[in-house]
Amino acid sequence: MTTMLRNTKIVCTIGPKTANKEMLLALAHGGMNVARLNFSHGTHEWHGTIIDLVHEINAEYNLHVAVMLDTKGPEIRSGDVVQPIVLKKGDHLTFTIEKKAIYEGNTVSINYDGFLEDVSVGDIVLVDSGIMNLHVIEKTTTDVICEVLEDGTLTSRRHLNIRGKSANLPAITEKDWEDIDFGISKNVDLFALSFVNDAPVVQRLKHYLAEKGSHAHVMSKIESVDGVKNIDAIIAISDSIMVARGDLGAELPVEDVPMVETDIVNLCRDAGKPVVVATQLLESMMVNPTPTRAEVTDIFYAVSLQADAIMMSGETANGNYPLKALETMQTVALKTESTQRLDKTVSVETKNNLKFEITVGAAVISNNIEADGLVVFSATGETAQLMAQCRPNAPQYIFVPTAQLARRAAILWGARPYVLEFDESNPESSIREAIEILKKGGECMFGDTLVVVSHVLTSNESVHGVQVREVK
Repeated sequence: MTTMLRNTKIVCTIGPKTANKEMLLALAHGGMNVARLNFSHGTHEWHGTIIDLVHEINAEYNLHVAVMLDTKGPEIRSGDVVQPIVLKKGDHLTFTIEKKAIYEGNTVSINYDGFLEDVSVGDIVLVDSGIMNLHVIEKTTTDVICEVLEDGTLTSRRHLNIRGKSANLPAITEKDWEDIDFGISKNVDLFALSFVNDAPVVQRLKHYLAEKGSHAHVMSKIESVDGVKNIDAIIAISDSIMVARGDLGAELPVEDVPMVETDIVNLCRDAGKPVVVATQLLESMMVNPTPTRAEVTDIFYAVSLQADAIMMSGETANGNYPLKALETMQTVALKTESTQRLDKTVSVETKNNLKFEITVGAAVISNNIEADGLVVFSATGETAQLMAQCRPNAPQYIFVPTAQLARRAAILWGARPYVLEFDESNPESSIREAIEILKKGGECMFGDTLVVVSHVLTSNESVHGVQVREVK
């Protein structure tokens, strides 16, 4: 008995419109698997309250919603302006590193002195990911003079990108380290590291977390030209990847973004690393109760690629219809998955690893016999991630010994986590208890066929094993 369960996970950004227990619970019951906190905004006190509420909801309702701390990261921003600067096509706008109280004409300060070295005459500077485009026509020792390419208005502290270039900013800022320490103290499950350009910065954060005793995973956000260039090394060292299409679409030609998204998702799937597709999936639902047809197709494509998760930002943080946006994303994902052809082939490369081969074998058996479910026991979460990589057709019921591991599995494609204290001396007891839990929850019933991945005792020796069970 295979019920209609969603394999693609959903990440919801929490903001002013969803920052209370009632809304958080509604999101959790509506399909939110991961609550994202954007540390570009808000205080530690505000974020701490949300984290506490998510933990409270998990405990009260036996849920496993994970908490993601998304770092602000290094950014190039224009300075404050006394009043909005109205610009027409052909006007000149100057960015300066000079520090003055008041700037004359169309001149605005910039927060990054290295901008002068990073930018060249002929470059295109994008304001807020392309709302306005500027052509660099001249440089001095203190200024970058640009020609405005289309009408627009510049307000204070606008985000700037250089088309086709990554700025030489520090990988993790002082604010980021303060936020990371806060996240460690609040036991968040996942750190999303912004503007990852190379592998060493990820390794540095992972070492830091280990030194602090944190078991949180690191998700690398790919949103720069250098991040794309170094993608293989970044995937290898990261626990997971986010395709952050907003800034990525500012640094790359916009027409390249769909192919980059496709390539990164496929590379992550090959490597067995969870991957999230993010940014503007339902942008119009910030103000409208229904999505555009293009947005529905965008979700369809990400789900068809079998990305582990899809993410909403402003839609659930400060949009007018957060619950309706979540319902839309859930509905489109379920419909897409229901129409996908079930392929019995398990397309993963062998790793010459016993645990991996046993997991792949279980997925193959499950597909071939059209099992009603896979019951996976995972003491560390590794087997759960390996099974998700196989993308089996049957639902994956993942049993782990701690709530933290269950929350960590919240990002994995197809994983339905349960917490169960394993009986190491009698694995059969654990298997029977797990099946009883599934029966009581309605996930399986009498006569169903389950493929079980666990360890068994043979002549007093514990070995990995795969079993096929009929539910009694």
